[in-house]
Amino acid sequence: MSTEANNIRDIHWLMDMYRTIDVGVTAIDRNYNIQTWNNFMQNHSGLNSAEVVGKNIFTSFPEIPQAWFERKIESVLALQNQAYSTWRQRPHLFKFPNYRPISGTSEFMYQNVTFIPLLSADTSISHIGINVFDVTEIAVSELNLEIVNNKLSTLSRTDGLTQLNNRAYWEECLIKEINRNSRSQEPVSLLIFDIDHFKNVNDTYGHTFGDEVLRHTSAILKNNIRDVDIAGRYGGEEFGVILFGADTKGAMVFAERLRQNIEKHTVTSSGHSLNFTISIGIAELTNSIKDHKTWIECADKALYASKEAGRNRTTVFQ
Repeated sequence: MSTEANNIRDIHWLMDMYRTIDVGVTAIDRNYNIQTWNNFMQNHSGLNSAEVVGKNIFTSFPEIPQAWFERKIESVLALQNQAYSTWRQRPHLFKFPNYRPISGTSEFMYQNVTFIPLLSADTSISHIGINVFDVTEIAVSELNLEIVNNKLSTLSRTDGLTQLNNRAYWEECLIKEINRNSRSQEPVSLLIFDIDHFKNVNDTYGHTFGDEVLRHTSAILKNNIRDVDIAGRYGGEEFGVILFGADTKGAMVFAERLRQNIEKHTVTSSGHSLNFTISIGIAELTNSIKDHKTWIECADKALYASKEAGRNRTTVFQ
C-alpha cells in the first residue's frame, strides 16, 4: 500500500474519532471565527457545522461573556500554553441543555473547558482549540452533597424546639467574638433573658403548652434582631443574644423593645391563652472581661438583679 493511501486511511479514522468522541471539539481563529465543529457540539447545540463554521463565536453564542473569553484567549496566545475553566469557576461556556436523566435536576450542562494553542506550519499560533467536557453528573453530585452537608451542619448547631442556635454553637460564637474584639475594640453587648415564672406555666398548662411559649418567644426574638446579631437558646427557658456594634445604651434600647413586644403578646394553644413577661440582663464587653464564661456571668448577674427587683425589667451589669 502506498504512503498516500496510508495517509488517507489514517485521516479517515482520525476524522471518525473527531466526529464521534464524547467531548466537544471546536476551534476558532484569531478573529474569534469558528473553524470546526464536531458532532458533540452539533448534537448539544442543535446547530450543524454549516450554521456556525465561519461565523463569529460571540454572534452565534451571545451567552458567552466576551470580555472574560477574550482574556482567556489572550493568555493562551501570550503564554503559548493551555488555559482552563472549571464548572465551579463558570458553570458553562456554551449554554447547552442537559439531557442526562441521572442529573436531570440541572437545566443546563455543567462544563469543564480547555483552551489549547494550535500551531501552524511556521510554528505561529493560528488557531485556538476549545475542548468542552460534560461534567454535569459530577457537578450535580457535588452540589447535592454540599446541600446535604450544609443541612447537617445547620442541624448540628440548631436547637430543635426553637430553631435558634443551640448552646454549644452560641458559646462558640461568644469565644470568637472575644478574640475578634480584642483586635477591633468595637462595642458589643451580651443580652441574657429568661421567661418569668416559666415553671408555673409548665405546672399549670403542661409542658406542651410550655413548649409553645418557648417557640413564640423564639419567633418574637427572631423578628427583633438584626441579621448580624446572633441569638441562641442557652438552656431551658433562658435565651442569649450577641448584639454587635451595640454599647450598653444601644443594648438597652433593643432589650426594652424586645421585652415590651413579648409583654403584649398572647400565646393561644390547646384551649389556653397566656400573656407572659421576661427578665433581661445586659453586659457590654469590656477589657476586664477576658473569657466568655466571665462575660456570661456578668450578664447572668444583671439578669438575677432584674428578677430580684420584681421581674419584667432590664438591668445592666455594673
